Order: sequence, then C-alpha cells, then structure tokens
Amino acid sequence: MRRKALVAWSSGKDSAFALHEARRRGVIDREGVEIVGLLTTLTEDYGRVSMHGVREELLDLQAEALGLPCRKVRIPAGCVNADYERAMGEAVAAARAEGIERVVFGDLFLEDVRAYRERMLAGSGIEPVFPLWGRPTPELAAEMVAAGLQARVVCLDPRRLAPSFAGRSFDAAFLAELPDGVDPCGENGEFHTCVTDGPMFEKPVPAVPGETVTRDGFVFTDLRVPA
Repeated sequence: MRRKALVAWSSGKDSAFALHEARRRGVIDREGVEIVGLLTTLTEDYGRVSMHGVREELLDLQAEALGLPCRKVRIPAGCVNADYERAMGEAVAAARAEGIERVVFGDLFLEDVRAYRERMLAGSGIEPVFPLWGRPTPELAAEMVAAGLQARVVCLDPRRLAPSFAGRSFDAAFLAELPDGVDPCGENGEFHTCVTDGPMFEKPVPAVPGETVTRDGFVFTDLRVPA
C-alpha cells in the first residue's frame, strides 16, 4: 500500500523532477508514495518562495498545474533557524495528524543537507524520501531537459556564476555554457530555478521574465504572469 506524501516544493527543477520520479515509482512500486500535496516555505514580508524569490501567484499556478494543493509555511524575512524549525515543525505535525507519512525532497548529493532533513523529521512519524539522491548531476540535468522540463534561472550566486546567466532558460545551451566547476544542477547553490512546464504538469504555467536585480548578495530575475 502506497503511503501518502508531500513534496518539499521549492518551485524549482529538482523538487519538480523528484515529484515526477516519486509519482513514477508510485505506479510501479507497491511500497511507493502517493503524492497528495506540496509543502513550500514563503517569506511572508515579500510574498515569495524563500530563496528562489518566486511570486506566490506563480506558486499557486504551479500547484494548479500539478493538480496538488500547496501547504504554505510562512516565515519572516531574516528568519533564523529557530523560527524556521518552529514553523516547519508545526506544519509537519499538522501533516502527520492528517495521515501524511512521507516527505519527498529533491536533494542530490549534499550529505549535510540530507542529514538536516532527517534530523528535522526524526520522531515526527514522517519519513524523508530522496528519489534523486546520488544520481550523477550531468546526466540528471540532461535527462530533465530531454524529458521536456522547462525552467528559468530566477536566482544565482554571482560569486559562483556570472550574472548574465540570470533569467536564462534551463536548457541544453545553458548546460553547455556553464563554466567548469559549476554543478549542472546548481546543487552547490550556484543557481536556482522556477519550473513552468514538464512531465509533472497537467498544463504549462504562464510566466515571463521581468526585472533582474541584485539583492542581499544574490542576483534575482523576477518572473511575472503575463497580462
């Protein structure tokens, strides 16, 4: 019997492809998961997905296109770990009370991040699941593109990647032009994306790139819903 699960949804490609893989495995594996919703952290002061900077309006359109409800964990700007962990702990407890048994994460290879997820869920009755864990990122990035996933770079660290990559489509040309030392999936924090289409969606999410700005040491490209 498949267990009910949420996807830790960042709005980006890794969480989207983890959802895709979890759904696929749920079809072929009796011990797989049934995805019943998304779990997303929003910075309340800005009404945007934390770190990625994606507008809440676009998040809602993503959830609609996925056919899944989104549970929003709201945190303040400048949130410290204690604030985040308290808010997330409350969300996890509420999910468990509703019969959720697993949370799917899109993490790829950072051991410290995985260990943190596992510590956060320890004793909650909810098990973390990592469908993409350990897969070589050059092959994984190419597989995402080949599968029809469409995304744009909405945030990057200019210490790791030139600002000119902000706002670009995550596609074969983008991957081919990445400098040596930059992970093709941006797993080391080089860049973050917002997904607008792919095999996990029932329909595309309308979004057009807007202004690119530098804020708090990162470069953000705003995505807007076209008028």
